[in-house]
Amino acid sequence: MPMISLRPLYTSFACFALLLTGCSDGSDNNSGQGPGPMPYQELYDQGIDRYLGAYTPMTSEVDGNTTVHTFGTGDGPLCQDDGPYIMSTRETGSEDLMIFLQGGGACWSELCLSTETATPGIPIAGVLNPDQANNPMKDWNVAYFNYCDGGLHASDRDWGAVDGPLNNRKQRGLHNLSAGLDVTARTFPQPRRIVLTGSSGGGFGTIFALPLVRALYPDTPIDVLNDSGVGVGDPGNPDFIELLFNDWNMSAFIPASCGRDCYIDGHLTPYFDWQMQQDPDHLQGMMSYQQDFVISVTFSGIGGEAFQEALLEEMDTLEDLQPERVRSFLPDGAEHTFLLGDMTATAGGVTVAEWVEAFLAGEGWETAVD
Repeated sequence: MPMISLRPLYTSFACFALLLTGCSDGSDNNSGQGPGPMPYQELYDQGIDRYLGAYTPMTSEVDGNTTVHTFGTGDGPLCQDDGPYIMSTRETGSEDLMIFLQGGGACWSELCLSTETATPGIPIAGVLNPDQANNPMKDWNVAYFNYCDGGLHASDRDWGAVDGPLNNRKQRGLHNLSAGLDVTARTFPQPRRIVLTGSSGGGFGTIFALPLVRALYPDTPIDVLNDSGVGVGDPGNPDFIELLFNDWNMSAFIPASCGRDCYIDGHLTPYFDWQMQQDPDHLQGMMSYQQDFVISVTFSGIGGEAFQEALLEEMDTLEDLQPERVRSFLPDGAEHTFLLGDMTATAGGVTVAEWVEAFLAGEGWETAVD
């Protein structure tokens, strides 16, 4: 059944849920959440925001409407190979802001296949291509985050001489993410709307970036577009998720009030639901090929068929838990990612570009599945 506009529905719910916090249309992100509880306060109390405000770029070099921000080495932002962390911003004059987290594998104690360096500039591809005709975000301001920590943009551990793939690696994703978000907030202090998005490791990264973006933009509507990082892990094996969180020193991202229940079935679906209960002012778009080879074989190791079964079940569960705010794009196939491609892939007869456009409009946005 066609949907009416979702934005008024969940914005009204946000006003009710937060009560005396002062509902905002997003025009002033400096007014705060008022006297009521701040979304994700439990996570801030656990220290996930510990690096916000800590770093400034060593250089910020302007090239047209794009600025490349490079952070110095030392105790702050850094890539796995000890190289500098780099992120970029593009100012178009839009009132809307896209925060894009790049992907590039993962690196933990049992496997390491990940990008180790950061490159300057913004790729001209898919939703980042301002000249691509079917790109519904081509005119948006952009904050682009390289990915070079191997820990989903949220790791915080330096490894010394250890046996295995983590030997002498620097996994400082939380430093990198926090530093880049500070640049973003200074460059775009009052956007009308934010879409937080990313592909693969960056799709997973949106899960952990969301509370930090909310901390810097307390009143701005933030919608999440998760491309191929939808939290499907190893069915019935929460130890796999726990291993990653421990290796990357990310346990603070799991609220103590939820704990292991946030991933008890081996997937992050309960954690998504917890986030959406905390923060009623965002939509969640979930995108994945049904047998994504990179996730199901290379990283989780469960195989395409098991991944497909779990994916369809978890996306149904999440949509049942949050029926007005979650939709999925789930084509058949074993390919990986959508948003930096040509955006003509289809699910249920709907192209990526059409589905994203409906997501942005909040009208006619439905789950599309083969």
